[in-house]
Amino acid sequence: MKDFENKIAIVTGAGSGIGAAIAQELAERGAVVVVADLDRDAAEAVTASIHANAGAAHAFAADVSDPVSVEHMVDFAVKVGGGLHIAVNNAGIGGPDELTGDYPLDGWRKVISVNLDGVFYGMRYEIPAMLKSGGGAIVNMASILGSVGWNNACAYVAAKHAVVGLTKAAAIEYATQGVRINAVGPAFIDTPLLSNNLDAETLGQLAGLHPMNRLGSPEEVSALTCFLLSPRASFITGSYHLVDGAYTAR
Repeated sequence: MKDFENKIAIVTGAGSGIGAAIAQELAERGAVVVVADLDRDAAEAVTASIHANAGAAHAFAADVSDPVSVEHMVDFAVKVGGGLHIAVNNAGIGGPDELTGDYPLDGWRKVISVNLDGVFYGMRYEIPAMLKSGGGAIVNMASILGSVGWNNACAYVAAKHAVVGLTKAAAIEYATQGVRINAVGPAFIDTPLLSNNLDAETLGQLAGLHPMNRLGSPEEVSALTCFLLSPRASFITGSYHLVDGAYTAR
């Protein structure tokens, strides 16, 4: 299926995990993908993997907490592809594990800068480029913590709730201008961020929080994300879609 053929896409945080899976699926389905990540080597590795599978991709080192870097990222996509049609604002970080009353101020600022400001900066520059390209679709990566709380993670929870609200506001503004904007909320996903930092017992406990009794996969998040980006989702905008194994249904 080549439903993204002749489309130019940006995926942030695409050097591993969910972002890498999305970049690879978009490329498989015909898009030219700008693989953006703070870690240039990781972005290059994913780009090489896409090339090995006969896809089209370009690596770009981007710091989503820096609006100048984000502007340059969008300019790069337009330069190499002639426009912009698809964007996934996926880059994010976890942050300190502290009670709200003890939460470090620098930790708060860093989490908000990446997880919320980074999404805003992305849309700030992506939307004008999409309007010039005749329209497009954006997915902002939220989390189950965009709808429920989690102890010792006030900055992350606040940022992800805000991403959902930001998505809805922007979607209303551009609903008649050919730009659709949605949010996706994964639960705990089996990515290197988890597997490289948690032992088997802790991973099992996290899996048990989901009624399906397992972690999700990056490909399962990508499947929903790419559907929302596709023409098949033409009447879907301003909404928040969970990929959570019934986590929030309890």
